[in-house]
Amino acid sequence: MKRTLRWAFAIVLIVAVLGVIGYALVPAPVRVEVGTVRVGPMSVSVDEEGETRIRDRYVVSSPLAGRLGRISLEPGDRVYGEDSVLATIEPADPELLDARALAAAQARVRAAESAVSQAEANAQRAIAEAGLAEATLTRVEEVYARGATTELDLLRARADERAASEAARSAEHAIEIARYELELARSALLYATGEEGSESAGRLRIHSPISGVVLRVFQESAAVVAPGTPLLELGDPQDLEIVVDVLSTDAVGVSPGDRVIIEEWGGEGTLEATVRLVEPAAFTKVSALGIEEQRVNVIADFISPGEERPTLGDAYRVEVRIVTWEDDAVTQAPASAVFRDREGWAAFVLEKGRASKREVEIGRRNDRAVQILGGLEEGDEVILHPSERIADGVGVEPERH
Repeated sequence: MKRTLRWAFAIVLIVAVLGVIGYALVPAPVRVEVGTVRVGPMSVSVDEEGETRIRDRYVVSSPLAGRLGRISLEPGDRVYGEDSVLATIEPADPELLDARALAAAQARVRAAESAVSQAEANAQRAIAEAGLAEATLTRVEEVYARGATTELDLLRARADERAASEAARSAEHAIEIARYELELARSALLYATGEEGSESAGRLRIHSPISGVVLRVFQESAAVVAPGTPLLELGDPQDLEIVVDVLSTDAVGVSPGDRVIIEEWGGEGTLEATVRLVEPAAFTKVSALGIEEQRVNVIADFISPGEERPTLGDAYRVEVRIVTWEDDAVTQAPASAVFRDREGWAAFVLEKGRASKREVEIGRRNDRAVQILGGLEEGDEVILHPSERIADGVGVEPERH
């Protein structure tokens, strides 16, 4: 009896020891971070730094040779169109009546007349495009009210309508400037010919072509100037656009009308703009790392009104996101969960405490998420940043955030 008990005790002890050894040899679950496949809005964007600039700059030049009086205006001073005199020019010598100067003055009048005609034609086209954009917006709003289109289409239609309205306003502004150029050229011609009723007996006063702000003064002191000498630069600091230079490989995916989100501009919240132009020619720029890159300028117009950005001025730095694609309902997984597997893509899915490798088909991606076209479903938990310790069937201990 005692011998039987000793054998039973020995067997139990051996089984216990083998169990402890077996448990010790079983690998511990790998601690992993997991994310969830979800359906929601997703966008792809080009993120770059940009710079604001005044859309319509105007450089006031001397229309003819003469003695320029000292310019009292300084950068930042406001001017109010025809009510503001920018500079005065007095006769300096008989050169004002020279035949060559007279012919040049007549040529400037003809060129100014052509510029007015061209500006009027451009304005008619811009007004027509603005009317079409307004009609399209009205139609999209009606369709959206019936639930037959998406909110994204409505936002795009509103952005197009605002951009077209801004373009029409800019075209009308160009007509005013062209007419001012014509009046100035005619005044210079009368001044050179000395016709009765002109200001040749006194001074030629140069009035402001626009209401805005003096940006720069090129010739502050009194001096004898030649025709075409730049005197001042004017502009409206509220009429801004954004210039963003992007890699040429990114510029291929950017199109006029794309939405632009402005962040980190120094004020509260974000601002919105829309792409107006992707310049057709690239240029070479050396990066901070000394690498030559081909860059392309993308021009965007503000949609956010000036009241939301009263302190934003010319040549200010901003950070922008140019949205090249977006959708309201996209099956997506965290970008760090998907990795290359031979010629395709794969991800590890958490199933009953173990990692299960799955082949996946992906679409578009950004820094945070990747579009899932196949292989994963909404609600699947995927392993983020899988290391070399993760393999198909390995036990894992998830860390959820």
